Amino acid sequence: MKFKELFSKEADEITERDVASLDNLRRRVSGAIVVVLVFFSLIVLRLWSLQINHGEEYKNRADSNRVRIRQVAAPRGHILDRKGREIVTNRPSFNVVLMREDSHDLDDVLKRLAPILNDELSALWSRVREAEGTPRYLPIRLKEDIDWKTLAYLENHNKEFSGIRIEVQPVRVFHYQDLAANVIGYLGAISKTELENSDQTVYRGGDLIGKMGLEKLREADLRGEKGNSYSEVDARGFERKLLKSYEPLPGREIRLTIDVDLQQAAENLMDIGEKAGAVVAMEVKTGRILAIASTPHIRLNDFVGGISRDKWQELLDNEKHPLINKTVQATYPPGSTYKMVTALAGLATGVITPDTPIYCPGSYFFGNRRYGCWKKGGHGTVTLRRAIEESCDVYFYQVGQRVGVDTLAEYAGKLGLGRKTGIELEHEKSGLTPTKKWKISRYQTKWQEGETLSTAIGQGFNLASPLQICQMTATVANGGKLYRPQLIEQVVEPDGKVAQTFKPELLEEIKGLDNYMAIIREGLIGVVNGPHGTARSAKIDGITVAGKTGTAQVVKVAAYRHLKEENIPYNFRDHAWFTSFAPAEDPEIAVTVLVEHGLHGGSAATPIATAVMKEYFRDRLSVSNEEIVKEIR
Repeated sequence: MKFKELFSKEADEITERDVASLDNLRRRVSGAIVVVLVFFSLIVLRLWSLQINHGEEYKNRADSNRVRIRQVAAPRGHILDRKGREIVTNRPSFNVVLMREDSHDLDDVLKRLAPILNDELSALWSRVREAEGTPRYLPIRLKEDIDWKTLAYLENHNKEFSGIRIEVQPVRVFHYQDLAANVIGYLGAISKTELENSDQTVYRGGDLIGKMGLEKLREADLRGEKGNSYSEVDARGFERKLLKSYEPLPGREIRLTIDVDLQQAAENLMDIGEKAGAVVAMEVKTGRILAIASTPHIRLNDFVGGISRDKWQELLDNEKHPLINKTVQATYPPGSTYKMVTALAGLATGVITPDTPIYCPGSYFFGNRRYGCWKKGGHGTVTLRRAIEESCDVYFYQVGQRVGVDTLAEYAGKLGLGRKTGIELEHEKSGLTPTKKWKISRYQTKWQEGETLSTAIGQGFNLASPLQICQMTATVANGGKLYRPQLIEQVVEPDGKVAQTFKPELLEEIKGLDNYMAIIREGLIGVVNGPHGTARSAKIDGITVAGKTGTAQVVKVAAYRHLKEENIPYNFRDHAWFTSFAPAEDPEIAVTVLVEHGLHGGSAATPIATAVMKEYFRDRLSVSNEEIVKEIR
């Protein structure tokens, strides 16, 4: 019994140990299983993250190691004149660019590249450093518009220059040199500020963008849409195969109202003697601009491929300010062209009639001051028509005095002065038609009645742009209809479909003054065709031209009166105006010319307006084409 009890007790002890050992083993196995499950769970989760959540991202990264995506610049839209003649088109430009992600020894590459590009090594490094902070896949433009010899060398030795590629980009071609340069404008590389404020899906660093004129104002139409090409590259970044490409969409075509022949006529005569000033020709019955010239003008080819610092500084330092579009961005005292306003105000308010006589002895005394007439001996007794024809200052002094400055400003506004015309050109100035309220606001002093006399003949505080004077002239010519000057006729899609058409826009119509306008037109006809008119040289056989000369005083030149005019310092000479329309019986065209420091409208400005008129009426004149061309050239 004792043996059995002992055996049974020992067996129980062994069983308890085995059970404990087995439980311990089970716990270890379970722990191992948990560890394995956790490990595999992490792997599965990571794989899920890589392949599902971020699969597309890593696929793109992998593709980028073997596929290069290049943007292909779109050809900008063409700019044409009213007859469909191409003024601005495009040609291919070959630029040298650096792809940083494909460059392996940049210092060595740039050292060998500099002499090939005929450029300083420091200049190349400067362009590279300017791009610091931008994505490495974006190209850095090292040289623009290289010649064929350089292009051929780099293409034949492309494997010797890692990261260096040739980029093809359309650049502007100007078929009439610098025709309407300050209106068309130019392109330049997009600045950091412009890039930050632009649509990042449309522009990137190095893109060309309109900087001035219509190139800037019509950027959205002209730029087009970029294309893309996808190429397979090797480990060193050299292209092996073109995978696919999407062609760019050219920009829209802009058709202007400008006539190339009239524009050339205006610019050619302004260029003689390097005159500074402006010429504007406008359709009287629509407001369409036929010519709009500002001189001296910018040289458009200087901006192709980027203008040099020296040439840019030369433009800034030029005292004749070629960067300013003088047709709308410069204002001048309108001189005697303003007498149309004074005449209309006098007739409309009843302070004068067409036959009201005023005696001109050569001067007019008001208060303690003498106001002289341009004709020292005086004009004698004159009525309105003769006063306009001979531009009698004394007559208009007295009309202005009777009317008052505020009424003059009212009628100046009816004719478009003192406010922007609304033409599609940048930085247009509104000019100035002074009033009593304006002077108190501007100078904190009351208006002096003597100042009204100067205002009445277009001097004093009066300021107007050449476009405003042309708009005023057209309004008088057509009987009181004030049109918004129109520069663009149509915008056309690349497929030839018309996207937008612009029609004449009537801003205001002066009603009830038709008879007064007709009287003023009679006086303007006399300016050109009368026996004592101040612009008799503007007469054209077969066409009745009407117009008004003007001399805008720059400074008081009493100190220079003893000098001959040609000896007066250039900057102290008067500006010369001539504004006109024709045919007077049924006006079609208005032409205004302003020659800075030209002294006299009759001698400096009239020949230019006459040449433009002759070009416009070429088919109706008895003179030969050769005679007209000779006069214009």
